[in-house]
Parts: sequence; structure tokens; C-alpha cells
Amino acid sequence: METDPIKILADAHIPFLQGVAERYGEVEYLPGNRFTPDAVKDKDALIVRTVTRFNEEILAGSQVKLICSATIGFDHIDTAYCDAQGIAWRTAPGCNASSVEQYVTASLLYLARKHHFRLNEKTIGIVGVGNVGSKVAAACEKLGMRVLLNDPPREELEGPAAFTPIETIQREADIITFHTPLTRDGKHKTYHLADDEFLSGTTRQPFIINAARGGVVDNRALSRALDDGIVSGAVIDCWENEPNIDLELLGLADIATPHIAGYSADGKWNAAKMSLEQLNDFFQLDIAPRYQEIPPPTEPSIFLGDVEPSRQLEQAVWHTYNPASETEALKAAPGEFYQFRSHYPLRREYPAYRVHGSDTSVTPLLTKLGFQVAY
Repeated sequence: METDPIKILADAHIPFLQGVAERYGEVEYLPGNRFTPDAVKDKDALIVRTVTRFNEEILAGSQVKLICSATIGFDHIDTAYCDAQGIAWRTAPGCNASSVEQYVTASLLYLARKHHFRLNEKTIGIVGVGNVGSKVAAACEKLGMRVLLNDPPREELEGPAAFTPIETIQREADIITFHTPLTRDGKHKTYHLADDEFLSGTTRQPFIINAARGGVVDNRALSRALDDGIVSGAVIDCWENEPNIDLELLGLADIATPHIAGYSADGKWNAAKMSLEQLNDFFQLDIAPRYQEIPPPTEPSIFLGDVEPSRQLEQAVWHTYNPASETEALKAAPGEFYQFRSHYPLRREYPAYRVHGSDTSVTPLLTKLGFQVAY
């Protein structure tokens, strides 16, 4: 006997869904900020981003059975409420790990150029070593940096050999980057992990990078630390109170972007694919997968023959993604935060590019990062 198709509400700004998700049911697309109780009430499944918080206020009385978040985090989902109501929820772990690594690498190269230091002479502390943190760690090791890893939940499971106490990172790291989920309670809560006490406890005037969740770093505390010279600079992609971000911190940050570190087309494609797989599995639809292709970059070839070898790496990475232009745009128009996110241009990761004319001293590193290199 035929059953009615499932009803799906999907965020209109999640790419690679339209024209594909329709194979799984009846699909309505709305911007994330228009997901209301009325919009979701008769839907069986939601495919969402982090724009709206999915809690009792929006879900009560609905027939929603599954929420698929095309993101790695879940702090925008009231998981306790969903669990109590029998609403399943899924995320896309690791979908954009390479995208965030690209963002962090580009930002590290920017900091090194702006502040006149060499990355291979610096120590970086990575707080949170899941899918994203592990990718960042691998890239930093390729860049010749000393890497310290901090992840208490993993340390409890795996033992202390690979991990470093947070106090050691405060004491020894020149750069501290956060890649944890946002948790507000429990033994390893991460809300305001980088607060006044944490920042004042650092000894090397480190640079702070937050490409995790806004609340992991106390934004007011970071502004004070920047003003007081306790930290040397900041790269902020994730903010408290988005899209109403802290304008003082915006002005002080070296790199300031509208929560787009994971927004490569490759990462978005992975997220859409994982959401559709979860939909297929949950409703036991047994639909053969078919996905859109990712568009190629506008300029897939990178020519370095005329570039000084010491600058070839940064030029190749910045060709794929340069955070400076996005920083200028956000600082000029912070009220457009949501607009910048929702209309993000195509960004491809390293394997979509072919490098020509690289120096023999640089070619191995480009290859290790994932670029195609013409010999």
C-alpha cells in the first residue's frame, strides 16, 4: 500500500538540496529565520542550520519526527526536549572540518605576515581535538609549528599521552585556537572557557582564535584582554549574540568574519549529503542517492612563478580563501552579518586548485595540504 510522502521543511540557504531533496518527499524551503511554529507544525522532518533554536517554543504541537542539522554542532537544538518528545535529531559531524582548517591556516598566515613572525617558530594550543581540531592540528604540524593538544573528554577515554593540560597551553602557547562544542554545564563545560581568568592566566600574550561557537570565548573578556595587552590579537568567526555582535571586539580583532569558517562549498556539500542520508535511513525510504555536483572555482589555476618563494604558500592559500576581504566587509557593515552568511560566495578547498610554478622548497608542503601541483 502506498504511503503519503513525508513533508520536509528545509532552510532555503542550505545549498545542494534543491532539486535533490524532492526525491525524498514534499519539500518546502524557507530562510532559517522564518522557521516558525506555524511553518513546522505539519512537517515530518526539518533540515536546518544554526539560525533558529529548535525548542519547545517552536516544536510543541508539531508532528516533527526528525531534525537534521547540516552543521557539526547541536547547541541550537534543545536535545533534552527533543529526546523527551521522541523527536530524533542528527548532525553532520566532520562535514566542514577541512573548511575550518582552511580558514585557520589562512588566518595564521595572515597573522604571521601582519605581525612579522614565522609560524615554524611558534607554539599553538588547540583546545578541542575532534574532527575539526584534528584537521587543524595536522595542518599546523605541516606548517612546522609546535602543537599542543587539549581535550579532556578524549584524554579520559584514551589516556594522557597525546594531550596537554590547559594550564600548559596558557603558559606555553603563542596562539590558542578553540574547536570545542558549546556546553553550558557538566564536568567539561565550555561556555566562557576563555574568560577573564583564563586570559589573564596566559603568559605569552597569545593570539586567540575562535572558530568553534561564540559562547566558548567570553567576548567582553577578550575585548578587555586586547585593550590591556594581555593577548596580542584575535581571529573571531563565532560570536556571542549573533547577529548582534560585539562592536568593540569587532573593531579590535585582526580577523573578524560572520561565522563562515566552515562555509566552503565542499563542506556544505558534505553537510547536505549527510542530512539526506540521515533522512533516508530514518524513514527507511531506500532511495538511491544522487547529489548535485560542486561548481568548480572561478580561477582553478594558481600561478606562482613570479612570486618570491617565501610568499608562495600564503599566496596559494589566500587564492583559495582570504579572510582579509571578509573582515573589511564585516567591519564596514556589521549590521549585514546575517546577509553575509546567507549569501556567501562559492569557496572551494585546496584539492579544487592546481598550482603552477611553485619553488621546490614549497611544493612538498602544498602537496601535503592537498593542492594539485603541476611539476
